[in-house]
Amino acid sequence: MKRMSTKLFHTMAALLWVVSVSVHAQPEQWTLTDCIGYALEQNIQVRKADVSVSLGELNLQQAKDNMLPSLSASLGENLGLQRMTASTGEVSWDGSSRTSASLSSGLTLFNGFQLRNRVRLAALDQRSLQYSADQTRESVSLSIMSGYLQVLYAEEQVANSRNQAEATREELALAGERMSLGAISNSDYLQVKTQLASEEATLATAENNLKMARLNLMQLMEYPVDESFETARPDIDAVISSIPIADASAVYEEALRVKPQVQIATLNRESAALDLEIARGGFFPSVSVNAGMSTGFTQAAEMGSQLKNGFSPSLGLTASIPIFRNNQNRVAVSRAQYGITTAELDELNTRNQLRKEVEQAVLDTESARLSYLAALNRYEASLETYSVSEEKFKLGAMNSVDFLIQKTNLTAAESNLLQAKYEMVYSHKIIDFYRGVPLSF
Repeated sequence: MKRMSTKLFHTMAALLWVVSVSVHAQPEQWTLTDCIGYALEQNIQVRKADVSVSLGELNLQQAKDNMLPSLSASLGENLGLQRMTASTGEVSWDGSSRTSASLSSGLTLFNGFQLRNRVRLAALDQRSLQYSADQTRESVSLSIMSGYLQVLYAEEQVANSRNQAEATREELALAGERMSLGAISNSDYLQVKTQLASEEATLATAENNLKMARLNLMQLMEYPVDESFETARPDIDAVISSIPIADASAVYEEALRVKPQVQIATLNRESAALDLEIARGGFFPSVSVNAGMSTGFTQAAEMGSQLKNGFSPSLGLTASIPIFRNNQNRVAVSRAQYGITTAELDELNTRNQLRKEVEQAVLDTESARLSYLAALNRYEASLETYSVSEEKFKLGAMNSVDFLIQKTNLTAAESNLLQAKYEMVYSHKIIDFYRGVPLSF
């Protein structure tokens, strides 16, 4: 029996380990979708927003339940006292007691539609909380996308710096051979050697920037620092080639339909209108119905007969008519009217702000496209010039100073192209963000 228990324990432990590994297994290479998905599960603000949505659902249910009848029961016990005598001044129990029991229920039939309007208001509040949660998710997703592109950009910087250093290392070996043959001077050789040292320092900086970019991304994701963390590399050139030219009006119309801040502003305006209806409901009379049953007995012996005879029922209808409440209703209505005006202005401001953001994003996209094309042309021209200069340098027809100038020009052009490329991708993804397109590659 003990052996079977031990075997069962080891079997359960193995199963739990397998389940744990399968649940916590992470991709070998993280795509942008993977990073955003993980961040949305771990982010504290997103989780708090989800809690707010759940609380909104509770408030909505409570508002609905307030329209149901109430029901309560009570039970009381009263003991009798003997009257105090003038001669002795003593008070004593007379031995009598009275037990009472009752059951009551109440229902509001009409109160200026306030209960119904509060249900509608709670429903609008719940929807607004859901859109607020969506807005929080959008903000987190946008931060992750920016951090992800920073990693990709840093990786390409490292690759370019490594390629430049490797090329210069080969050129230094060639320069060493030519110096040994007396084809170039020692100063020319030292020029190439100094260039290699500079490029190795640039490579070290690029590698450090990559580590910082990965750290920043993992921290944005709330992911514990892991040296094996690696991002998947999409085909950025293919992404750039498929980027359409955006139209500000079309993007704005799409944004109006999908952006949560617009929906929140609309719901706030509708909520303000309901606040006005609720305030006006204070001028109407309220009507409620009450029903109940009660019984009571003074001796234990009476209990059976009292229960046999039954409870005493009651039924009542109450109407409360407001006549003067210190102008509270009038002030509440005026305050609600101002609330509507404020909500309408807030909605207009939200739409105008969104339009300005979209217009700026479209302009940034066009500027990024033109900068990318200019940087591409510059890089292609610099590459062609460098190729010719490299051939001359190998043949000894160009000194190291002039050659390194062309190499520096190519490096600068390559760096500008890399920066312009990722600025173009980022600006395109911002357009997708406003259009409600999922952020992915």
